[in-house]
Amino acid sequence: MTKHHIAATVLLAVSGCLIAFFLLRNDAPPSTQLTLYGNIDIRQVELSFRESERVDQILVQEGERVKAGQLLATQVLNGYQYQIDLVTARLEVQRHQLDRLLHGSRPQEIGIARNDVKAAEATVKLAQKELQRLQTLAIKKLASSQSVDKAKAAYDSATENLQALKEQYALAKIGPRAEDIQAARAQLKADQASVELANKAWQDAHLLAPRDAVVQNRILEPGDMANAQTPVLTLALQDTLWARTYVEERELGKLRHGMQALVSSDSFPSKQYKGWVGYISPTAEFTPKAVETTELRTSLVYQLRVYVCNSQDQLRLGMPVTVSIDTAQSPSSIPDCRADAP
Repeated sequence: MTKHHIAATVLLAVSGCLIAFFLLRNDAPPSTQLTLYGNIDIRQVELSFRESERVDQILVQEGERVKAGQLLATQVLNGYQYQIDLVTARLEVQRHQLDRLLHGSRPQEIGIARNDVKAAEATVKLAQKELQRLQTLAIKKLASSQSVDKAKAAYDSATENLQALKEQYALAKIGPRAEDIQAARAQLKADQASVELANKAWQDAHLLAPRDAVVQNRILEPGDMANAQTPVLTLALQDTLWARTYVEERELGKLRHGMQALVSSDSFPSKQYKGWVGYISPTAEFTPKAVETTELRTSLVYQLRVYVCNSQDQLRLGMPVTVSIDTAQSPSSIPDCRADAP
């Protein structure tokens, strides 16, 4: 056999192998394993005081773990306490005023008003007799008309005074008006709200952790002026962590909400974290700068959030991760992260 024949035979054998390889590959079922790349993301909370006042103390440092409800910082509290004392005193005064109206006139006050009426009646009788006496003398030309006029004026004045005292006596027996009592009750309610508002301001001067978290940034220090627009601390929440990744449109139809996933990182290559698809973006976007390559700069992708169990607190914000999802599975229940706790 010549060299040409040998070369032709080898070429035909190689060509046959290549054809068989491609035929077998095309016949093989497509892989259902979807591999995505992304970064760990978390929720952050910026904490600030409601009122404008200087910071008195900050009780935590950056990187420190805090529990829900833990005291983190306080403002100078003197002004808040003064306001509480002021509105509390006003509330006490108004409460006594309402009690006075509800109890009505005291028996002694009613007795005084009754005695004033009796005294006024006696004065009227005396003024009436004096007027009658002078009128009789005036007929006999023994009294001047001027003295009669004075007696008449004294009698009229005594009569009007008697009428006024009778009305006061009636009011003393009836007691306060219903409208005055209602107004006093409304004022008492307003004063109670003022006390509650002052107490709320005092409570808001204490900065508490809303949830379990890690102190990420300590922005202000004791002595700084703080207000609602100036954050004091930034917290990184621990119980809501996900891998933010992106999927192409051709792979989007394979994913469903609730699909389980496995997440791995270069920092812990032997560790796989349980996860599940928690969010699929309804809108497309261009590949973000952080994950794009030269070939993908103009590609449209959909953001995907894969929530991750991080019970051992090994994953960190921004950490690159690899997400593996079996697209052949059916969505199932969310995995129990507590089972992975150390």
